[in-house]
Amino acid sequence: MAIVGTTIFSHILPVIFGFFGLLLIISGSLDEDKPKLGLGIVLFVIACIFPYVVLSVLV
Repeated sequence: MAIVGTTIFSHILPVIFGFFGLLLIISGSLDEDKPKLGLGIVLFVIACIFPYVVLSVLV
């Protein structure tokens, strides 16, 4: 039986981080705002790597 918290870290938080990361990437590239674009890229990469790092520690 899986730990209840794994669903949050594997399905919910990465989707939220990825969604806001894409919004910041699109907004930063259209406005030519480098800090917003960089934050969006970092947030999207965190959304991609986050489940692997957290779930390897939890499970």
